[in-house]
Amino acid sequence: MKLNLAYIFLYTLLWTNIALAQQPVTPDVSAIESLAKDVVAKKVSTPASARVNITPQALDSRLAIPRCSSPITAELASDREISRNNTVRISCDSPDLSYPWQIYLSVRVDISYPVVVAKETLAPGTVLSAALMELRYVDQYSVNGEQFSNVQQLTGTRLKRRVAKDYPIFGSNICVVCKGDTVSIIARTEQFQIKTVGVAEEDGNLGGQIRVKNIRSNKTIDAIVTRVGEVQVKM
Repeated sequence: MKLNLAYIFLYTLLWTNIALAQQPVTPDVSAIESLAKDVVAKKVSTPASARVNITPQALDSRLAIPRCSSPITAELASDREISRNNTVRISCDSPDLSYPWQIYLSVRVDISYPVVVAKETLAPGTVLSAALMELRYVDQYSVNGEQFSNVQQLTGTRLKRRVAKDYPIFGSNICVVCKGDTVSIIARTEQFQIKTVGVAEEDGNLGGQIRVKNIRSNKTIDAIVTRVGEVQVKM
């Protein structure tokens, strides 16, 4: 008898919980906004160094939201890549309506990247040092051209153009080796290395090929810029 009573109690409790779970509920505004934010966040793909800020449209707290008899769902309104402004469709089945309820929310995505900028206005010919630069986060739509995410990448390079205070330093603004610079010319194999001195006949950045005049032989050769004050030639 005790076993039967326990069974009846558990059976009743189980069906009571199921009935409660199936009761229509009215989702609150914050839940809808959070759901819209989450569905966009799952599709955002950025490097670990980027900063991402996702802001769903603020819904009016007076919005008449019907009861939902099914869990509310959120999906992007289109299959296109995530952009600054995105549209999310929120929907659910409602016992109060003869059709599925849905609403569209705008979700804004702001992505910024670390970029080296000038701490003060810098004149052409300035040799860049860590004291003249700093890292700041810049909106992705302002990141155009070759920019740098590490101050050390630019330390020792020289400006070819004026850079205003707080503006990014572009690859086109600098030269790792500049025309007229005295440079070390390195010729290297697995067995040995030869080093001599030359003068750059044109500007160049890392990995770029420039013409260099060998001071000892007085010959002009093609060389690859490897770092500040150094180029390398093939053996």
